[in-house]
Amino acid sequence: MRVSRTRCLAVCVALIISMTFAQAAFAGEVLIGDAKSQPESLTMAPGGVLIVGSASSPFVYKVRPGSTTAEKFIDVSTEPPGTFFLGMLADASTNTLWTCQLTPVPNTNPQQRHTALRSFDLTTGAPKIRWNLPGDNNVCNDFTIGPDKALYITDTIPGRIFRLPAGASTAELYLEHSTLMGVDGITFLDGTLYVNNVIFNKLYRIPVDASGKPGEPVDIWMDQPVKGPDGMRAANGKLILAENGSGKIAALTVNGDTASVTVIKDGLNTPTGVEPVGDTIWISERGAGKAVSVPMPK
Repeated sequence: MRVSRTRCLAVCVALIISMTFAQAAFAGEVLIGDAKSQPESLTMAPGGVLIVGSASSPFVYKVRPGSTTAEKFIDVSTEPPGTFFLGMLADASTNTLWTCQLTPVPNTNPQQRHTALRSFDLTTGAPKIRWNLPGDNNVCNDFTIGPDKALYITDTIPGRIFRLPAGASTAELYLEHSTLMGVDGITFLDGTLYVNNVIFNKLYRIPVDASGKPGEPVDIWMDQPVKGPDGMRAANGKLILAENGSGKIAALTVNGDTASVTVIKDGLNTPTGVEPVGDTIWISERGAGKAVSVPMPK
């Protein structure tokens, strides 16, 4: 079949554009507001919209597909001074964005915080649920959705995991244990719950008995040190982990009570969150004020 030069040119241009966007997906780098925005956590909403929280401001940002500009999505500047965000998690099944909102307690030394689990409409940003964590000082940090559709929430200080049943508006204490002082990242891998400890550089499995009651955290021995384990997600049968203390992103292959650590990316400036999406891993690089992406290892 004969093809005109004009049509050939159009096809070639389309191919080049397609390749450019494909490369951008692997080498994305987006400044979130400014270099001081401290993006702590990020998540991907349907349609390829990247949602990123700020640990230095009362804003949550979104980045549309193909854009290199972050737009303000949620604004809670009417909250008390110093309010900011940690964990971010998009739940497409309920069109919900889950967030951890933190507010410093004035005149406390060391600094104390009151934190709330908040949810917003994933499309419009309209507020939904607000549940204040119990106690005078707490740090809602991150969360994951379990096989039971419940939301599991880490409270770094004093060291607790809460569980919010699907459809509920109030969470219940799931597990409190001395080894959880410093609990940060949390995710399910093959139906098993794993958490890490950002203070003591640990990884734990949370065993569950036949009645669904959690037991004492099991220490997972890692074959090389990790420093400042932070955001953690599961992908391709592995745990994908941000190490904020070493500037690395690692893949952990868990085998029973041991895990082998493979570094995916190093040289980052305080990476604190990860979001595996298809063949790409998005990273919140808190120290640089950016969201960056790297290819998912095969």
